[in-house]
Amino acid sequence: MAVKKILVIDDDGDYTKMLELQLEAKGYEILISKDGEEGFEKALAEKPHLILLDIKMPEMDGFTFVRRLRANEAIKKIPVVILTGYEAMRDLFRFEGIAGYFVKGGDRAVLFKSIEDILLSAESA
Repeated sequence: MAVKKILVIDDDGDYTKMLELQLEAKGYEILISKDGEEGFEKALAEKPHLILLDIKMPEMDGFTFVRRLRANEAIKKIPVVILTGYEAMRDLFRFEGIAGYFVKGGDRAVLFKSIEDILLSAESA
C-alpha cells in the first residue's frame, strides 16, 4: 500500500509539529503549511490524500480555503478534517462538505481513528 500524504494547514507551529511527529510515526507522509494561501498552493501541487485544516489563520481562513478547494476541479474531492478550538462551530462545517471535525485539545486517538477511517473510505470509493 502506498504511503498516504496528509497536508496539515495550521498557524500554530507547536501543535503542527506535534501532529507531524505523531502522524509520521503512524506511517503517513506529512506536508505542513502555516496559512491557507500556502496550503492551497501545496494542495494543488502535491494532491494530498487528506487535509487537516485550522479555521483561524492569517492570509486565508479555513472557510475561504474550503470554498476555494471545492471550486477547483483538480483538488475538490480531497477530504478535509477541520482542526479548531471552537466546538460551537461544528454545525457550520456540515454545510461545507467536510469529512470530519476535531476540537484541539481533545483525545488525539479520536482524530487518528477518524483519519484512518476517512482514508480507507476514500480508497474504496
